[in-house]
Amino acid sequence: MSTLLVVSASKHGSTDEIARAIGDEVAKHGVEVRVVDVSDVPDPIDFDGYVIGSAVYAGRWVGELRRFVEAHRPVLSTHPLWLFSSGPLGDGQTGEEPAEVAEFAASLGAIDHRVFEGRLMRDELSLFERAAVRFVHAPYGDFRHWDEIQEWAAGVAEAVKADVPAR
Repeated sequence: MSTLLVVSASKHGSTDEIARAIGDEVAKHGVEVRVVDVSDVPDPIDFDGYVIGSAVYAGRWVGELRRFVEAHRPVLSTHPLWLFSSGPLGDGQTGEEPAEVAEFAASLGAIDHRVFEGRLMRDELSLFERAAVRFVHAPYGDFRHWDEIQEWAAGVAEAVKADVPAR
């Protein structure tokens, strides 16, 4: 039985909630899964595949997750790997790939990278963050599409069950 590790980095919890939803969906398909925050990652060598996702701020993944990827390149590049980003806000927004993700996807042989819309709640933000939101005219609200997240996770689960090889 394959074991999938889902690792996420989130400033205010939205991306961690996406990671848990991915883990729940993968588990429904009979794949053993462990979902962890990047600050609490076990040794990745003990897993057969990975889903790694980050919130996107100013067009970049959270620093701690970028450092995790860099530190574990040898093992991540030899196992099936999926990447996701959470960040664009509002219907109709296009999810641009964060600066480093294209390089990570290519050099690690990621099977897929998906950008999911995120959540931005005023009461969760610091005064500085609220000023930045006002400056860029970002909308407040929860824009995550759970059916899209579950559908993507189901595809990951089926690929893991089919023993998809790493690229």
